[in-house]
Amino acid sequence: MTQRKKVSEAVIKRLPRYYRHLSQLLEGNIDRISSNELASRMHITASQVRQDLNNFGGFGQQGYGYNVKMLHAEIGNILGLGQELSCVLIGAGNLGHAVANYANFERRGFKIKGIFDNNPAIIDTKINGLTVQTVDDLIPFIQKNQIKIAMLTIPAVSVKELIDDIIEAGIKGIWNFSYLDMEVPADVALVNVHLSDSLMTLAYKLNEIEYLKKNQ
Repeated sequence: MTQRKKVSEAVIKRLPRYYRHLSQLLEGNIDRISSNELASRMHITASQVRQDLNNFGGFGQQGYGYNVKMLHAEIGNILGLGQELSCVLIGAGNLGHAVANYANFERRGFKIKGIFDNNPAIIDTKINGLTVQTVDDLIPFIQKNQIKIAMLTIPAVSVKELIDDIIEAGIKGIWNFSYLDMEVPADVALVNVHLSDSLMTLAYKLNEIEYLKKNQ
């Protein structure tokens, strides 16, 4: 078997940005773009663009640049888009509501098939056309519907109680909004989303701007 090239986490995180910018170019009926122009849109260097894309074959043509439609499709394939990815959303509070109602997920192929919570006041209510079900029904639902992705918008303590069971039931991808930095098996993909970390990063950047102003 041919061994796949190891791609850095930084490159992986830039792929969705490439896809988003290329989507915008397609909407603007732009057929081709140079590495310099694409770099300018993404606020990185043209050399970085070429290095990133060379991890997957390059895709550019000397003197022409990149065919936008082709590159958009290639990056979509690399990201695993273009297929339906069945998901469950665990946690139907305010954050869960926001996630369930975000239309771009379905456009990218992420289909939320079920929403689950353990709050009796929320169970049997509807969110974006789906009835919130009790967590007691979660494992059979995952198994019956061959769900591969779990979106976790519940507290860390609740995640600890569920994580082993949902993986055993067949979950292969976890989008984790809790504050639990968990360990998962090698054949399970995990992405942690720490909203407060992002805000603290913003606070740091604001603090740096103020510091530089005062010390100019």
